[in-house]
Amino acid sequence: SCTAACASVVRRRPATSVTMADDDNAEEIEMWKVRRLVKGLQEARGNGTSMISLVIPPKGQINLTAKMLADELGTASNIKSRVNRQSVLAAIGSAQQRLKLYNHVPPNGLVIYCGTVLTDEGKEKKVNMDFEPFKPINTSLYMCDNKFHVEALADLLQCDSKYGFVVMDGHGTLFGTLAGNHREVLHKVSVDLPKKHGRGGQSALRFARLRLEKRQNYVRKIAELTTQLFITDDRPNVNGIVMAGSADFKNQLLQSDLFDQRLQPHIIMIVDVSYGGENGFNQAIELSAEALGNIKFIKEKKLIGKYFDEISQDSGKYCFGVKDTLACLEMGAIETLIVWEDLAVDRCVLLNSQTQEETIHFFTPEQQANNDNMKDPETGVDLELTDKIPMMEWLANEYKNFGCTLEFITDRSEEGSQFVRGFGGVGGILRYQVNLADFEVASDHGDSSDEYSSDDEGYI
Repeated sequence: SCTAACASVVRRRPATSVTMADDDNAEEIEMWKVRRLVKGLQEARGNGTSMISLVIPPKGQINLTAKMLADELGTASNIKSRVNRQSVLAAIGSAQQRLKLYNHVPPNGLVIYCGTVLTDEGKEKKVNMDFEPFKPINTSLYMCDNKFHVEALADLLQCDSKYGFVVMDGHGTLFGTLAGNHREVLHKVSVDLPKKHGRGGQSALRFARLRLEKRQNYVRKIAELTTQLFITDDRPNVNGIVMAGSADFKNQLLQSDLFDQRLQPHIIMIVDVSYGGENGFNQAIELSAEALGNIKFIKEKKLIGKYFDEISQDSGKYCFGVKDTLACLEMGAIETLIVWEDLAVDRCVLLNSQTQEETIHFFTPEQQANNDNMKDPETGVDLELTDKIPMMEWLANEYKNFGCTLEFITDRSEEGSQFVRGFGGVGGILRYQVNLADFEVASDHGDSSDEYSSDDEGYI
C-alpha cells in the first residue's frame, strides 16, 4: 500500500546533518506552526465560559499556578447553571492534569489551552493542549471565557526578526537591538576626542598625531564591542545591522580592517542621523523602517528568482505541481522545497473496507467534495476517510526526512503571485536533473495505481 511505500522512504533515507540553513529555517517553520495554531484557536468557540487559557512566563512557579487553579475550582463549583458548571469544572480539571506533567516552567514559558469547543457540525469536542512556545513569552494570563485568548502568542509572531543598531559619533556610541516593536539598548560608550585647532606652533604636528591616534583607538574599541555584542558562537545573533551616526565615524568603522568580516554581509544600510545616543537610535529606527520591513520580502524574491532561473535555462532541476513535487520528494531529489503558506491541499488517508488497503491522496477542497474521488476507481466501492491533515502541516513535520529545506512564501510579491497562479503554489529546486516524463512512463508500466490525486482541479 502507499502507506508502506511512504514509510519505506522514511526508513531508507539516512537522517541529514543539521546545517546552518536548517537552523535558519527551523524558526520560520515553528512560526508557521504557531501562526496556524493561533488561527485555529481564534476561530474556536464554546458554550458558556468553559474555555481556559493559561500562560505562565519563564520565571513563573508551577506550585503557585496549581494553587490558583485549585482556588478557581472552588469558585466554579458555585456556578448556578449545571451544564456550564460541569463544563468549567471539567476544563479546570484538565488544566490541572496538564500542569502536573511539569515539575518546573520550561525556559520559554508554558501555554495551556483546555475546554470544550463547538465543531462546524454543532457537536462538542474537547481540546486539551500544552506546549512550550518557540520564544520566551513574558506574559502571565489566566482566562475562563467562551473563546481562547491567543494575544500573547500572536505577539510572538510579530517579533520574528532582531536587528542590531550602531549609532556612532564623536561624543560616543550606542549599541541597540530592535525586535518587532521592542527596542533595547545593549551598551553605551562615551568618548572625549580632541578637536582640530590651528594653534601650537611647532607642536601642531604632534597634536594632529595624538588626535589621529585617539580617533583610531576609538574606532578599534567600537569594532571590538560590535563583535562582542553581535556575534555569539561564531555566528551573528541578529538578522541585520544598521550603521547610523552624524559624522563620518560609521564609514571609517566599516572600511577599517578592525571591523569583523563575519558582520560585513549583514550590514543592511547606513543612515545619517542628526543626534547621537537614544535620540539618534530612535531616528535611525524611523529612517530604516522601510528597509527592515523589506528584508523577508527581498529574500522571497531572490528564492523565487532562483527557481525561475532554473526554468528559463531549462536545466531540468525544477519541479512544480503537487504530483511531480511529491514524486521528486520520494526520490530525495529536492534540495529546496517551496510552498505557498496558504496552500489549500489536504493529505487524505482512504481505507477500502473490503480489501483493508489504505491509499494516500492529496486533495483540494473541491476534489474532496467530488464523490468520485472517494470511490475505488476499479470496483466503485466507497472509501472511508481515516485520516486528514493539511499538506502544509505534513510537510512541516516530515521535510527533514526527505533531506531538503522547506521555504514558505507569500503571494504578496510579484514573483510570489506568479508562482502561486502559474505553478500551483508548490514546487522545488532539485539537486540533479530529473526527467519526470520518463518517470511517469515507467510508473505507468510498473504500477497502474495512482498514489497521488489527479491534478485536474487547478493543480498542474
